[in-house]
Amino acid sequence: FREQPIFSTRAHVFQIDPNTKKNWVPTSKHAVTVSYFYDSTRNVYRIISLDGSKAIINSTITPNMTFTKTSQKFGQWADSRANTVYGLGFSSEHHLSKFAEKFQEFKEAARIAKEKSHEKMELTSTPSQESAGGDIQSPLTPESINGTDDERAMPEVTQNSEPRAEPTQNALPFTHRYRFHSH
Repeated sequence: FREQPIFSTRAHVFQIDPNTKKNWVPTSKHAVTVSYFYDSTRNVYRIISLDGSKAIINSTITPNMTFTKTSQKFGQWADSRANTVYGLGFSSEHHLSKFAEKFQEFKEAARIAKEKSHEKMELTSTPSQESAGGDIQSPLTPESINGTDDERAMPEVTQNSEPRAEPTQNALPFTHRYRFHSH
């Protein structure tokens, strides 16, 4: 990590047990440094904790994350991208509230950054979307109308399995009949 941490603290790191989603599994044997980093290339804030060379936390802060203090020295947050919940055990209440404050601060910064990037995206993408939408729609309309009618005519559930089976069964009697006539 080339970036300098914006804020560092020490804590015991836990992750929720993936099977029970109830029990905490310690991911660090002792207190480790947990730091907030700003990734300037992606314009995101991360929480990173290394145990030796292994990253036991690498969590990008998104505007919809919440850090919850579950006791005086313990806090947790869910990371949907990593599909886990991280827990931190602090040595004092002061360390916990400082961490929670920073979480709130960088979450807000992430929200603003996200809105800015959305604005940029909207400015660049709306005109092209509209023209593309127009082009795509006109050739599609006749087919899509037919498509919906066909779907309505067929029973919905069996739609995929039955028509495939039927033509072959129908085809057999026809060929017999045809051969029969030609003899």
